[in-house]
Amino acid sequence: MTDHKTTSPRLVLAMLLLVYVFNFVDRQILSILAAPIQADLKLDDAQMGMLGGLAFAILYSTLGVPLAWVADRTSRSWVITGSLVVWSVFTSACALATGFWHIFLARLGVGVGEAGGVAPSYAVIGDHFPSERRAFALSVYSLGIPLGSAAGVMAGGYVAQAVDWRTAFLIVGLCGILIAPLFKLVVKDKPRPVSAPTVRFAEVFATLARKRAFWFLSFGAASSSMLGYGVAFWLPSLLQRSFHLTLVETSWFFGAVLLLGGTVGVLTGGALADRLGKGDRAWYGRVPAIGFVLAVPLYAGGIWTTSVPVAFVLFLIPQVLAYFWLGPVTGAIQHLVEPPARATASALFLLINNLIGLGGGIYALGALSKALAPVWGAESLRYSMLFALVLYLLAALLMTLAGPGLRREWVTEK
Repeated sequence: MTDHKTTSPRLVLAMLLLVYVFNFVDRQILSILAAPIQADLKLDDAQMGMLGGLAFAILYSTLGVPLAWVADRTSRSWVITGSLVVWSVFTSACALATGFWHIFLARLGVGVGEAGGVAPSYAVIGDHFPSERRAFALSVYSLGIPLGSAAGVMAGGYVAQAVDWRTAFLIVGLCGILIAPLFKLVVKDKPRPVSAPTVRFAEVFATLARKRAFWFLSFGAASSSMLGYGVAFWLPSLLQRSFHLTLVETSWFFGAVLLLGGTVGVLTGGALADRLGKGDRAWYGRVPAIGFVLAVPLYAGGIWTTSVPVAFVLFLIPQVLAYFWLGPVTGAIQHLVEPPARATASALFLLINNLIGLGGGIYALGALSKALAPVWGAESLRYSMLFALVLYLLAALLMTLAGPGLRREWVTEK
């Protein structure tokens, strides 16, 4: 099923970016609201880690594969539109939570909706942009992560301070519902060739299973995401506990780090990979690896310092470096399969990345903080984040090992 009319690639990309911004507003708003939610619902760090990670990631990761398969066989734009409505409804439902299991189930629902958004969007971008511009186009799309995260943190903190955390969830959810019709009106599926082969999930999986680059990139991204999602979720709590910032001060500090660092990092990584990758496909793994290695000492300094201005600089720079991977890796995954299988391939990548990275990282840092609390007290979260920096070094190693496979396994478009 496809729409016969198409629109300009730039407008399609802009609408996909807008939806992705809401994707991360809904996802990230929980981190800035963690303190008032914990106080209101009497939750500890481990429970909060489950809400930010496992509650969202379980269905978000697993349902992404069948929904991407449906998108590849039917209409990618309709799957994205329906997903936007579902996750927005459940975000609003978080406002009604009266206890841990109530908000846990609402976060499960958010994960169900968001499962159908990203992989089909990658495929739509792959359909509208040529190979030599694809990593950069995917980087522009990936701006939804820092833009949405920053908006969620800043707006959520302000609304929670001015009204309460429940109102913040309600407003964000309603905004997502309102933009769904506009998205479907603008974004049309690009007509597919009549002779295009039917996408079979087993064949896509078998193809990727034979490609070493897919596994190295997927597990490298998952390792980095464990730390990336963990830091993104717990840094607001660290700023309030260890740096003694207010909720609004925290939202502006962290929001600025996400917005400035994330935007520069995402665009720079995609541009570097497209430029260097023309001569050697291995650069699609090397660019992220270099960023991760350089980020580790800077993050350590930011976590360890007690100065707020110094911490801002030391968190900002590695935020740039940590975002290098998004454009290169998501672009490379698109080139490991034929065009009709792009959404399914992206969903399999996201399954690994999010189930391990999102599902494990936030919970692991929260559980480690809880375990260290008897020794380090209010500073336990600081030490939990410091120990977790080893994950970036592991990610750098895996991304580097993907290089030979990228050279051999790259699918050149006809």
